[in-house]
Amino acid sequence: MGIYQDRADAGRQLGQRLTHLRGQEAVILGVPRGGVPVAFEVAVALDAPLDVIVVRKLGVPSQAELAMGAIGEDGAYALERGVLSATRVKREELRSVEARERTILEDRVARFRTGRDRVDLRGRIAVVVDDGIATGSTARVACRIARNLGAAKVILAVPVASADVLAGLTEPDEVVCLATPPRLTAVGYHYRDFSPTGDDEVVWLLAAAAERLQNASSTARDRGLDEEVRIPADGLWLQGHLHLPGSTAGVVVFAHGSGSGRHSPRNRFVATTLQRAGLGTLLLDLLNPGEELNRANVFNIELLARRLIAATGWLGGRPDTASRSVGYFGASTGAGAALWAAAELGEKIGAVVSRGGRPDLAGARLAFVRAPTLLIVGSADHRVLELNRRAQAMMGCPNGLELVPGATHLFEEPGTLEAAAILAVDWFVQYLPHGEGGAGNRSS
Repeated sequence: MGIYQDRADAGRQLGQRLTHLRGQEAVILGVPRGGVPVAFEVAVALDAPLDVIVVRKLGVPSQAELAMGAIGEDGAYALERGVLSATRVKREELRSVEARERTILEDRVARFRTGRDRVDLRGRIAVVVDDGIATGSTARVACRIARNLGAAKVILAVPVASADVLAGLTEPDEVVCLATPPRLTAVGYHYRDFSPTGDDEVVWLLAAAAERLQNASSTARDRGLDEEVRIPADGLWLQGHLHLPGSTAGVVVFAHGSGSGRHSPRNRFVATTLQRAGLGTLLLDLLNPGEELNRANVFNIELLARRLIAATGWLGGRPDTASRSVGYFGASTGAGAALWAAAELGEKIGAVVSRGGRPDLAGARLAFVRAPTLLIVGSADHRVLELNRRAQAMMGCPNGLELVPGATHLFEEPGTLEAAAILAVDWFVQYLPHGEGGAGNRSS
């Protein structure tokens, strides 16, 4: 079992440890890709700007996860002499790996910094954040880069790291680490959800962080409603985050899949895209922390659908959402739950979108869905694509199946998550009524 639910959870806990840096001219520097979701939450906690320090691990040719060194921006370089000696990597092999990783590094720098200037570190506190440290190679290189860019102080902050490695680090002025297990075999073992972070997520998080600072002086009225909420269901409280625009546009309720919740970076990415199109969003945890420990609950579609129906009823009981139309956005197993709930609620649901979903898990209820439904699948996600085609054949409602070229199940390939989000926006804008009917006012 992991210490942290996911990278966002780790970032929030790390941010709490670093609150003494608020107002201290700190700049948060995430190490792409996995370190950026952690750094984003730290930046929110400290109300500080977010940037990246792009570093690439040099993996041993026969054991790619074992670092024999790392390279970074501005020519930063570090080698793990002990690993090189133990694995007997030849100089030509090292050069080959370095050349390949240098190309990737330069591509990432160009992608992450397009249209965005690097945050000036001169005279400021640089807080270098990653999702964990195993060998320390990338951490050393990242700290060197921050120092070379003029940081007055360099702090390395991570959720988990090897105690032995931390003891040998000399590059940072200070190290903040929440957990130092005696034997760290892999960083991912300390997270319940350690799914890969895509380039699109990194770009979105950087943009969202910049937008947050830019809008810091705006009034709550200008931004509409944006708040954490609690929704009663099955004798317990579901945690959620509700965003309502100033208009009377509809609200899209997110049904997360595979045990993820309202902090899922991918669904937050889609939610932000919907918000920019003027739609409201409700991201929520369909399971509480105790229920998440039982993996079977992730596939209990009836339970998840019941929670969605409860959330829809809750929207119908609020004065500010009762007249708004409601749509569902489902991912993975959440898509099955969204369609199950849509079948139960009939015309109360205006539209449904599934991304990389399992609509087949709704079973015979697919035939009773009335809401126009869009199924979005990656063209390289072959098994799920076949399941979606079978599910589509069972639907009698207006529906469509869109393939995102080159995307796999998690839509982590460059541009694929953005493409899926745009398809979702177009569908909801077309089919979700604007200010007509609502969760509590439409008949079934």
